[in-house]
Amino acid sequence: MPRNPYADPILAWYATNARDLPWRRPDASPWGVLVSEIMLQQTPVVRVLPIWEEWMTRWPTPAALAAEPPGEAVRHWGRLGYPRRALRLHAAARAIVERHGGEVPAEYADLRALPGIGDYTAAAVASFAYGRRHAVLDTNVRRVLARAATGAEYPPNSLTVAERKLAESLVPLDPAVAPKWAVAVMELGALVCTARSPRCADCPISARCAWRLAGRPPHDGPARRGQRYAGTDRQCRGRLLAVLREAAGPVPKSALDEVWADAVQRERALDGLVADGLVEPLPDGAYALPGHTVADASTG
Repeated sequence: MPRNPYADPILAWYATNARDLPWRRPDASPWGVLVSEIMLQQTPVVRVLPIWEEWMTRWPTPAALAAEPPGEAVRHWGRLGYPRRALRLHAAARAIVERHGGEVPAEYADLRALPGIGDYTAAAVASFAYGRRHAVLDTNVRRVLARAATGAEYPPNSLTVAERKLAESLVPLDPAVAPKWAVAVMELGALVCTARSPRCADCPISARCAWRLAGRPPHDGPARRGQRYAGTDRQCRGRLLAVLREAAGPVPKSALDEVWADAVQRERALDGLVADGLVEPLPDGAYALPGHTVADASTG
């Protein structure tokens, strides 16, 4: 049996089915790859594309973003959700400027040391931007490998040592092929081996998939449920942030009070935004995005 029985069919499938995404093109910068990886966390490609394009036009380099107040990153994050990612990107940009002369580092350890950059993102950027050989384990990859190699419908809730060893054993030895393998498995999970409606008939490794060969047994554990959004603190936080993003500067508390009727929930959400560094309370009782003072508003 070849070391990786899935590599050839998945790579062949990817060659004809890969989406044309700007951060995958040969002219994509390492910074563009890093921005895309942060934006794509828990967010569909269709929502990321226009925001990524805007960011790369406005901030084509880490130095360009680092020169702006962190609140501008939050403002232009739009409605991607989980806006703390915007602050992490801003902090990473500043660290890249201070530690690496404005160039996104190529080494996994240097990437991992950047603010807000975890194992997956460091491996993905090193692999996709610099062609390094790493096991890149996002949700899609973990699901494909769980089904194909172990016969489980879903991977464990948390990454295990066994999963990592399996993934590392499957990374092609050829350094020219390894990065393509990583993105190909990811694409297969995103387009075919999906969480809720896998299209096994279209899968290039269906004949080798342990889960399909076992009759697609259901997940052994609690049913996976989608997250409720309407009426949650998360929705409230989003509405409060929307007011601040759309304002030219600080906004009075009364403007925030108007967007959510439940005062207790509204104050809890606002306190959470302040604690997360996404919003700054000002001495006059107004609120602003981080780094924006009353003086900023007056100067436009």
